[in-house]
Amino acid sequence: MSPRPAAAPRRPRESAAIRTARTLEILHRLKRAWPDARCALEHADAYQLLVATILSAQCTDQRVNLVTPGFFARWPDPEALAAAREPEVEEVIRSTGFFRNKARSLVGMARALVAEHGGKVPPSMEALSRLPGVGRKTANVVLGNAFGIDEGITVDTHVTRLAGLLGLTRETDAVKIERELVRLVPRADWTLVSHLLIQHGRAVCIARRPRCGECVLADLCPSAATPPRSEVDGRKSRAIRA
Repeated sequence: MSPRPAAAPRRPRESAAIRTARTLEILHRLKRAWPDARCALEHADAYQLLVATILSAQCTDQRVNLVTPGFFARWPDPEALAAAREPEVEEVIRSTGFFRNKARSLVGMARALVAEHGGKVPPSMEALSRLPGVGRKTANVVLGNAFGIDEGITVDTHVTRLAGLLGLTRETDAVKIERELVRLVPRADWTLVSHLLIQHGRAVCIARRPRCGECVLADLCPSAATPPRSEVDGRKSRAIRA
């Protein structure tokens, strides 16, 4: 079994000024490391991104990108999707998981767009959050990547994990994590920071086998100094044998 990374060590709380300065340096280094970081969900407009983001719940972006071309060929706009039957949608999106709930959300979202917004995706957090199947996380993705509006920070599993390991928050709830991050990150980087953390989490700070020796943030990360649990256990075993 692959070793699990140890939990971030408990440490004294940083002052707001020190944590903000460290966050800015983390951002600077991640921008240099991942200059092409962007939304991994392939889309041509706000409607396509909204659909793709709903489909991405509990599913990989790669799988969603395999499903959406056929989806958009069949339902190219909200009007077409609003007229769809849920069982038909279920069959097309089955491989993304939770397909019944997702089909219900997609058709309901499309009908709400047609009935309340003239078939257009509204560029506001309040209006997006009222659509079926759309929460704050999905709304942040659409606003930031389709409209260029930095309304908040998208907090997914990678962002949750890395924000904790980097000591940017001790919270585990997505809303509370976002609330802390928006105080640390300049507003102009609210959309980008999620892409940077996600890219870094997938390529370097891998959940089961973090590559701390290759990480550009190692000297800024309070978790990098903590050896994997298997290494700690190995040291204890050697000490006992000695």
